[in-house]
Amino acid sequence: MAMDDSFVVPGIEKWVDEVLLDGPGTQVCLRLPEVIDRAKLRRLVQERQIELAQSGLRAGGAAALRLPPSLAFVTHLLAVWRSGGQAILLDHRLTDYEVRRAIERLVPQVVVAPAGPVVAGLRTFVDVEASIASYSGHPASTAHAVVQLSSGSTGPSKVIGRTAEDLVEEVKRYTQIDGVPVENERLILLPSMVHVLGLVGGLLYGLHAGVELVPPARLTGDAILQAIAAEPTPATVLGVPFHIGLLASVQQSRSLPQFKRMTTGGELVPKAVSDAFEQKYGVPLGNMYGMTEVGVIGTDLYGQHRPAIRPAPGIEVRTVDGELQIARKESPYLGLSDPARWSDGWLRTRDAGVVDPETGLVSIKGRLDSQVSVGGLKVDLTEVEYTLGTLRGVEAAVVVYDGSITAYLQLKERRETVRLEAELSQRLASYKRPRTLHVLDQLPRTTTGKLVRDLTVLRKAVS
Repeated sequence: MAMDDSFVVPGIEKWVDEVLLDGPGTQVCLRLPEVIDRAKLRRLVQERQIELAQSGLRAGGAAALRLPPSLAFVTHLLAVWRSGGQAILLDHRLTDYEVRRAIERLVPQVVVAPAGPVVAGLRTFVDVEASIASYSGHPASTAHAVVQLSSGSTGPSKVIGRTAEDLVEEVKRYTQIDGVPVENERLILLPSMVHVLGLVGGLLYGLHAGVELVPPARLTGDAILQAIAAEPTPATVLGVPFHIGLLASVQQSRSLPQFKRMTTGGELVPKAVSDAFEQKYGVPLGNMYGMTEVGVIGTDLYGQHRPAIRPAPGIEVRTVDGELQIARKESPYLGLSDPARWSDGWLRTRDAGVVDPETGLVSIKGRLDSQVSVGGLKVDLTEVEYTLGTLRGVEAAVVVYDGSITAYLQLKERRETVRLEAELSQRLASYKRPRTLHVLDQLPRTTTGKLVRDLTVLRKAVS
């Protein structure tokens, strides 16, 4: 089949060489704990590029990467781009059925997967050998540099593409945000690089800015602190609210002058949790808000405006009927544009929010579907969740509506339900309070650490 050059990813090869891989050969990129400097990373990427070409990947083609966070993932991703190809990122935790559906829809020329079983345990970064399988795929049907699947779905409306230009703009956006790590500092990387926070906020920004990326040996509080203490240079921890719980569980006795700050993406961190974290470690707990479709949208890296955030440089935000919308020239969705999600240059976030007309600060009020009616009175379930999070001993909370308001709690200390209900009665009007409180040892979470709000899953966790 003749190649349609109009779909060759424009400029991505040059970007990889001149922005991501350029720099002194001795500069450290990754500590795994094996030290990977730029010279070694360039050599490994070139080797992977040759292997991909031998397996059938061509400029303008697509390669699906079904790899866990690993050196294999990093080198194959950069090799695909250096080849002028499109990288389709598949979380290695997806089922074979989900992966098969994605491959049938996106028809890559090659699929890169682990050569054997992945025994990750509590690891954030694993050591795997990759196997490349050739497929009878065709050139990429779009000029997107990366394709990701939102929320583990393989449905058409959830297949998201981002161009090389879009990725470059986001990396540059990070460089203009006050409080991000800078050259010769370290980033303790906890989120998966298959997803946008770890991919752009971690890997791509780190390579561009000369920041050392340090995945801890294990996903435990002790291992995270050991990673911070391992080198004398300043360290920022990048994670999600789930990781705060790991650090909170550590009986810290060491001094950590290297610890600069922690930044979290995902759901809003309850004030009681953020206050406890800052008191324990003496560093700012920053917040970051974003979407797979856009990347970083706003930040509050010094914890000055909590729970509000400031839009990132170059991001235009507005509200329409209480919904946050983000300016974006083109639809990020592959296939037919969904007017319910993007139209006329605006992406609907489906998050409720308010933009302060004087300061420009954005307050996220939760999902639009978190607004329910109880006896004719409007209740924001996000407000109920937030208030529960202010109660002593509450580590995390999920509030849903299934005929009545129901709360699912995870506690960090033993407390009687009746006492929690009594404290809540002093903070919320009666019509806002949950009819039922379920206390779980561990709230269900997605593969990316977000709290699960699906009623079926929550009920099963209780049973």
